Amino acid sequence: MAGVLKKLPALAICSVSVFLFLVVLRIINEVNFLQLLSCFGQKSGRCIPAHVTWRQRPLTYHNGYINIKTREPLQLDCSHCAIVSNSGQMIGQKVGHEVDRSSCIWRMNNAPTRGYTEDVGRRTTVRVVSHTSVPLLLKDPDYFFKETNDTIYVIWGPFRNMRQDGKGIVYNMLRKTVENYSSAKVYVTTETRMNYCDRIFKQETGKDRVQSGSYLSTGWFTLILAMDACNGIRAYGMINDTYCKTNSFRRVPYHYYEPGRYECEEYILHENAPYGGHRFITEKRVFAKWAKLHNITFTNPGWS
Repeated sequence: MAGVLKKLPALAICSVSVFLFLVVLRIINEVNFLQLLSCFGQKSGRCIPAHVTWRQRPLTYHNGYINIKTREPLQLDCSHCAIVSNSGQMIGQKVGHEVDRSSCIWRMNNAPTRGYTEDVGRRTTVRVVSHTSVPLLLKDPDYFFKETNDTIYVIWGPFRNMRQDGKGIVYNMLRKTVENYSSAKVYVTTETRMNYCDRIFKQETGKDRVQSGSYLSTGWFTLILAMDACNGIRAYGMINDTYCKTNSFRRVPYHYYEPGRYECEEYILHENAPYGGHRFITEKRVFAKWAKLHNITFTNPGWS
């Protein structure tokens, strides 16, 4: 009897320790608390070890982007993201290895990596594509949808081109592509999401996009999705809204892979176009504001 009494304090301490341990688990991961409690002491394959539960949180659903084949919303959750601009600013930067170390790498439209990996990197996690650039992808479909079949493609465009009743020209192209490349991960931006991006433009600039005769850029759609999916963003090669007015600006091609047009001339032309232009300079002014509210860094060139 005396021996049993001596063991009671030890049992009490053990019980309290187990209780406190479970309380800590609940605080750290309340969602999985009941599952962990039911699995305590069991060896069932359905019971997930605590260390796995802590480190692997479920992917975030982005309902504004729908898979053409499965009709499921986009699932994407990134830690540190690199957004690589199509700008000629990327020429000679030699940041490819740095870019490839990011957990998610974002590219736009048909910007290639092959032949430019030293400057822009090799990997691509997400490629955001304008409806007008889809035909450019289809000029080399094996490269975009077979060789890089791990890439997630997010296609944005107006309803007239993306409608799914057989009359959407771009949507029909994408549906045919998915039939030919069954492993391709192709998502389209919903009409609701398109309207949301328009509302953000009006909210940030005070101008109605349609009435002002402008089109949103692929960079706009990229940054809006990336801010939802990434914990931190490092954008490479984007210039700020005053860059083209400085005496030290680099006269580089509009795209690093296309000689001919020059970046600043293109930006000024679009900004002042009465209709049908991208408001690149206005958008960059908004991006600077977002950088103060989110974990966004602009580099090569750096923004003050």
